[in-house]
Amino acid sequence: MEPYREASSPNMRASDQERDATVQRLQVAFAEGRLADVEFDERMRAALAARTHGDLDVLLTDLPAATAPSVPAVSSPAATVPGRMPKPGRHAVAYKNSVRYAGRWRVPGTFRALIYKGSGVIDLRAAELTEPVTVIHAIAYKSDIEIVVPPGIRVEVNGFGVTRDEDWTGDLPADAPIVHVRAVAYKGLVETRTMPRR
Repeated sequence: MEPYREASSPNMRASDQERDATVQRLQVAFAEGRLADVEFDERMRAALAARTHGDLDVLLTDLPAATAPSVPAVSSPAATVPGRMPKPGRHAVAYKNSVRYAGRWRVPGTFRALIYKGSGVIDLRAAELTEPVTVIHAIAYKSDIEIVVPPGIRVEVNGFGVTRDEDWTGDLPADAPIVHVRAVAYKGLVETRTMPRR
């Protein structure tokens, strides 16, 4: 029996809450290294498009129940729970170097990245968003910044030198988390993707 719902038929229709719980388990499994990039992406898309409990169950059969998170992926920043990740940093700066935020990390409501003649990766696929709306300010001077956002998150981009390479076309619930990317790139690029570049 799954920890996030009562026992039921595999043909029972799945709720948004049950899809969200499956997505959270997949994010934790990805952060633990149990799923490769492509497999994680495929399962995330399948979870968001799942219609029945059986559709969700098949995505978790080879994952231990211990990976189930005890808190939702989007939580209030005011809540402090012992053992949880520390308060997130709000800035990433690189001068002729690179920065990479990936795996299990807490994303503040507003995050700023400034890269000068370097590169940056901001990977949100296994991250914990602390606000329903996350704003990422990215400045790339002769640099490339890659922002990886998983399916299930509404992405809005604006600025100069920013692209959106999002191929997820599924319907998103009205309360889906939102990521605003506000960027400026000079002789560089800020790119928002659902999968990292190969």
